[in-house]
Amino acid sequence: MHRGFAATLGGWRTAQEPLAGALSAAVREAVVDGRIPAGTRLPSERELARTLDLSRGTVVSALALLRDDGWLHTRHGSGSVVRLPERLTRRTTPWSLDRGGASDADLDLTLAVTAAPHRAYLAAQGRAVERSAALLVDSGVADAGLPRLRELLAERYTREGLGTRPEQILVTSGARAALTLLLDHLHTDRRAPVAVESPTFPGFLDILRRRRARLLPVPVTAAHGWDTGRLAETVRRRAPQLVCLTPDFHNPTGALMPDATRAEVAALAEGHPLTVVVDETLRELDLRTPARPVPHLSGPGVVRIGSAGKVLWSGLRIGWIRAGSDLVREIRRNPLQAQLSPPPLEQLIAAELLGDGLEEIVADRRDRLRAQRDHLAALLADTGWTYDLPDGGLSLWLHLGGSTTATELAARAARRGLAVSPGPTFAADRTTLAHYLRLPFTATPEVLTRAVGLLR
Repeated sequence: MHRGFAATLGGWRTAQEPLAGALSAAVREAVVDGRIPAGTRLPSERELARTLDLSRGTVVSALALLRDDGWLHTRHGSGSVVRLPERLTRRTTPWSLDRGGASDADLDLTLAVTAAPHRAYLAAQGRAVERSAALLVDSGVADAGLPRLRELLAERYTREGLGTRPEQILVTSGARAALTLLLDHLHTDRRAPVAVESPTFPGFLDILRRRRARLLPVPVTAAHGWDTGRLAETVRRRAPQLVCLTPDFHNPTGALMPDATRAEVAALAEGHPLTVVVDETLRELDLRTPARPVPHLSGPGVVRIGSAGKVLWSGLRIGWIRAGSDLVREIRRNPLQAQLSPPPLEQLIAAELLGDGLEEIVADRRDRLRAQRDHLAALLADTGWTYDLPDGGLSLWLHLGGSTTATELAARAARRGLAVSPGPTFAADRTTLAHYLRLPFTATPEVLTRAVGLLR
């Protein structure tokens, strides 16, 4: 067992640093990589020294470093247990984005995503496993979603003023899966254009481009909201089959659609052969004090996409479609639906998290994100870059001004180890929005301070 533990650490002795520091770093990396699960009890100091061919003093020093940094808990007479430090489990941003994530940069601010609510998620996962026995005697074949999860989602919509039955909910493996299924059924004429916001979420743009959809951009800004006149003209003159909107704390501007604008959009959909696909994935991230109820954009031509990814964790691949029961039945007949349905255990975890205790999780998320948003705003105070402080969401949408484009600034930042997303990433034509930059405030205050320092 102990020799296996030594093998788990890999070639840590090659590090150009004292052995105690190298050993503590190797244990940390093994915990982060999952090679040593949190909760693992370490061998005794004497056994570790013998197995690793080290002096006991070196082992004692290495364990002290881990203990002081929060990676180890030692109880007299019971040994030492590996754990994750609270500074990692309590934060809202994934740790990998601070230490070289998908972009391989030292700091990665290209993703506006949150880490899981650690303790609540582990507790929900444990309860879900306990309740999974009945699932194991069934087929596990994908369907519209576990009944309990669909009931919870329907109840949630009903509480928010949009009466919903479970048969109007289809559970999917995330918001992008939901959009993919809707496009298969609603974008039947590939020649028909699709109206999209400018800027908008790049993940949805990628899906639309894969279908070779002709995209019609409609401006939206944090200050002035949605250009409904432009949208109405686009609908009358170009006859799009679909309009894709994010009315609730829009990504990336954070704009919140006013009630009057919602009514205009609903009337537009009712007066034309048009479906409005509403992305509600950021709906819970209301950073106003206090948070206030937000009406759903409603109407007969409106279907909704939701997700647990932004509020809870992107790794929980749970999304959903809220639509008429006829459309849900039609989508269920699509062979693609089985491939875009999440595993039953993930649905059980989601049901646990979306039940009792969700309000406490959401309140904590809002408090942390609000503080980080305000910290980021303070850092930008004298840069000359302008923005409208958003009422919600996960990011600031900066206007750089001057002659430097966001693409140029992003390239210079990348050479200094910071990855950021320039405006054209969020544009339907990939070229406009050249002087805009999205900065998520999901990162810790320390990371935001370093990031703005690099940008400046």
